[in-house]
Amino acid sequence: MDRQVLIKIFIGAIACFVALIAFAIYSSKKIKKRNSQFVQQVEDSKIGLFNTDIIYQKFYIKAAKIPLLRRYVYKLRRRLEVINIEDEYLTRKQTSQILMKALPIVLLLTIAIFLLSKGNLVLRFSLLIFEAFFIESLIEGYVDKIDNKLLRQQIDFFAEIRHAFHEFNMVEEAIYDVAQNDELEVSRQAEKIYEVLISDDPETELEKYYDVAPNAYLKEFAGVSYLTKEFGDRKDKDGASLYLKNLNNITQEMQIEILKRDKLDYVFQSLSLIAAAPVLGINPIKSWAISQFSFTSSFYNGVGGFFVEILILILTLICYMLVRNLKDNGSTPVVKNTENPWQAKLYAKKPIKKIVDYFIPKDGTKEYRKTVQLLKDAASKLKLEWFYINKLTTTLVTFLITFLVFIYAHHLTVYYIYNNPTTDYNLMSSFSESQIEDAMAITLQDNYFLDKFKNNPKVTLDQIQVEMHDSDYYKSATEEVITEDSERILDKLGKIQNSYLKWYELLIAIAVAVVGYYGPNALLIFQYKMRQMEMENEVMQFQTIILMLMKIERVNVEMILEWLERYSNIFKEPISRCVNNYESGPWEALEELKNSISFKQLIRIVESLQAAVEQIPIREAFDELDTERAYHQEKRKESNERLIKNKSLIGKVVGFAPMVILFVVFLIGPLVLIGMQAMTTTFEEMSSMSY
Repeated sequence: MDRQVLIKIFIGAIACFVALIAFAIYSSKKIKKRNSQFVQQVEDSKIGLFNTDIIYQKFYIKAAKIPLLRRYVYKLRRRLEVINIEDEYLTRKQTSQILMKALPIVLLLTIAIFLLSKGNLVLRFSLLIFEAFFIESLIEGYVDKIDNKLLRQQIDFFAEIRHAFHEFNMVEEAIYDVAQNDELEVSRQAEKIYEVLISDDPETELEKYYDVAPNAYLKEFAGVSYLTKEFGDRKDKDGASLYLKNLNNITQEMQIEILKRDKLDYVFQSLSLIAAAPVLGINPIKSWAISQFSFTSSFYNGVGGFFVEILILILTLICYMLVRNLKDNGSTPVVKNTENPWQAKLYAKKPIKKIVDYFIPKDGTKEYRKTVQLLKDAASKLKLEWFYINKLTTTLVTFLITFLVFIYAHHLTVYYIYNNPTTDYNLMSSFSESQIEDAMAITLQDNYFLDKFKNNPKVTLDQIQVEMHDSDYYKSATEEVITEDSERILDKLGKIQNSYLKWYELLIAIAVAVVGYYGPNALLIFQYKMRQMEMENEVMQFQTIILMLMKIERVNVEMILEWLERYSNIFKEPISRCVNNYESGPWEALEELKNSISFKQLIRIVESLQAAVEQIPIREAFDELDTERAYHQEKRKESNERLIKNKSLIGKVVGFAPMVILFVVFLIGPLVLIGMQAMTTTFEEMSSMSY
């Protein structure tokens, strides 16, 4: 290649590199300018505000740059920006407020963890993992308060809409008038709905709003307002405004939902802490038991105590996650990245893709249909390949953890033999400091012989006794003492030489990995069972939606199905399929929907829709909903009570399980078992002394 061409290529590469650097600097300055813009606006134009507003904006910018905090900053704002539509200032302020409340708690908890887990790295690592889960719960709790606050504001907002509608008799004007209260979160939602209604293409804008609305009740309000604006308001048979009656229906739904959330929060307010508390109690209980009952030291400082600690940690983690899922009250969910998550990035790599594809069942097989149906039943956003990446990742992690636990257990056995005081514990013993020092001296004495023979797997008792006779430790010892001590040393040597990874431990690690492989399936099944508990509640919401739509002119069966699809969660998949197949045959699509569900109340709704397709008007098909409105409301309340009762029962069983294991298995169990063994030994010694 010509030299000048090479020079040109080199100069071009340098120019591109400089351009990239310049673009990066420009982008960084632009982002920095945008971040400081909100602070400057507060400092320049927000007259009369406290300095805390400026502090919140500056704290947000600083927190967004810190690696650990950045994750929580963006996770918080993803939920808050749904509530605070297009209000960047308020979103940043609320994010900072929540973080500034959470950080002192987190710092105090971190200090407590390091103090409680002093000298126990496994416990410290586990506690730090639990702290991460606790932070998630804490942040979700703060955001749920904001979401519940918005829901309560909506009740007053709808009451004001009623008065404004009486005054203006126009939906958009009534919404605009009430939206002028800038201090309320619901006012921003009202302004957005007003913009939707007066836009050139309100139907398209309404669909966009459905994607960002913080709760289903604002969706219903926006949809009913649009239909009333387009088709006009009409009087019901009792002379009341249909629009205002629908507002009253939505308000009643919200009141029932608020009561449900309050009761769930009350029931679960302490269960999460109860589920996680046993982890904090491991070291205090261990220290107390050893100080009060010396004979338990062999258990708590040995392999048995270590395995029970691992069991408690795993059980606590599982129970804590289950309690959090049980507590779900239907508030604004975190908007997760479903476009390119870590599973998709892994699956894009060819070697990993080949491995994952090997485990994914082939299309059309029974296993394939079963897995796909489970994902649908649990309303999971995971694709099939992502789900199997989760399964394989869980398998690998559980295998490695189990493998490392066995290795650490063997290391702990050797460490215990070399460092713990050597003495004969019995139930009647009580050891002073001088006795502990003497026992530790015996341990150091034994260690001398252990170091000599630990690499000799064929060592005999005679060899140990010969070495003992030649040592300075046993120059004046009797044969009885030498025989007794040599047997103890040989026993220790056997334990040390046996402390290696065995084949059956590898099999156990593989078995645990197999259990881990089916762990994601178990989680989906649990989510599906929880969704089944919500079925009746969702169908009753469908009844309310139909009750609002059936009296509006030009509403047809297809429109009702579209509304049901929009607000459905549990039955979203079959309803979506029905909507997609509707044009090819309404009756057939509804018949397919009826055959794909088994919930009787929803089947009755589908049969009424079938009647409304060809035979009778929609209003007549669902006439019983209007006449039995009071009955359905009472039934809805009773259904919520039953739901809360069932969740409370399951939550208490799951939440208290780690605490029961902590006291029964970790505290009472060792006391009873070791105590009985020591007592048996003591009685044998007393019996031998009597002869």
